[in-house]
Amino acid sequence: MPASRDLPPDLPRDLRAALDKLATGVSRKDLAGRAAAQSQNYRSGGGSHDIRSRDDTLAYAFARMPATYAAAIAVLNALRGVCDFAPRSLLDVGAGPGTAAVAAAQAFPSLADVRLVEANAEMRALGTALLAQSDQPALRAASYNAPPARHADLRAADLVTASYVAGEIAPAERATFARSLWAASAQALVVIEPGTPAGYERLMAIRSLLIAEGAHLAAPCPHDRACPLVAPDWCHFAQRLPRSRDHLQVKGVAVPFEDEKFSYVALTRKPPRHIDARVLAPPVVTKGAVTAKLCTADGIVHDVAARRDGATYRRNKSWRWGEAVEREDERSGDDQSKN
Repeated sequence: MPASRDLPPDLPRDLRAALDKLATGVSRKDLAGRAAAQSQNYRSGGGSHDIRSRDDTLAYAFARMPATYAAAIAVLNALRGVCDFAPRSLLDVGAGPGTAAVAAAQAFPSLADVRLVEANAEMRALGTALLAQSDQPALRAASYNAPPARHADLRAADLVTASYVAGEIAPAERATFARSLWAASAQALVVIEPGTPAGYERLMAIRSLLIAEGAHLAAPCPHDRACPLVAPDWCHFAQRLPRSRDHLQVKGVAVPFEDEKFSYVALTRKPPRHIDARVLAPPVVTKGAVTAKLCTADGIVHDVAARRDGATYRRNKSWRWGEAVEREDERSGDDQSKN
């Protein structure tokens, strides 16, 4: 299977410059306090309703935008790896300051029509200001609107994204919301949620519902069957990203990197290219072997490659968490075990 080159998780330079310009003269200490309050709300399952001012949106952008961008790029890399896909139009629902749209424009230079839907007026204002300074013509020309009165009134696009928003939808409305996202998806739908058991549960409900509606699973799953994981286990991934000086200041931390944990589903109208397996955790390397936890069409497999296996050992050792991989080799099935 031909592999597309992965895009890096760093915020694009033009976006960082635009954000720095908008924050000129704003106290980073004040932003840090606002970001801490937002983080507490985020961990407790809250949404964007506590963002009520321009400085609130700036605090969010410095503290969370790098991580949500990194997660979006990781997911879009996975989609690009299994689909010959050149979308012309994008609909980003629950767009916030436009993070997923920026990632999509990096992943798909073919985009020409970008539409963003966001309920929070302050977020729309920040996103409009940021995208106006983008190097990407499609982003500079993007439209930003409040949600329609009904989810079903979303206008269709080749690619639809809904990033970190399903948790803000009332549980009784999530099925309608998911169906509306799918109805608006001419070619593909990407839904990203926090990499928590609750985020995973929301995605599994969307996954099951839309497979029943005829959707094909492009990623992360290598199959359309029921998820083989058993609680308390859940499917999630992590993307490491560098922290800028402002990111460090606003987050109030010293570690120069961050690992954003996320869960996702990418669904397509046409069947994607087949993948053999997806790596569900960092491979465990010991002196004598490397063991990789894989999701396959046959269930969860713990693939064991002994050091004596040479090339296979080196290959499995290089596998990354979240990567789509091929398992064909000359070893017997005796070196592999299933859950």
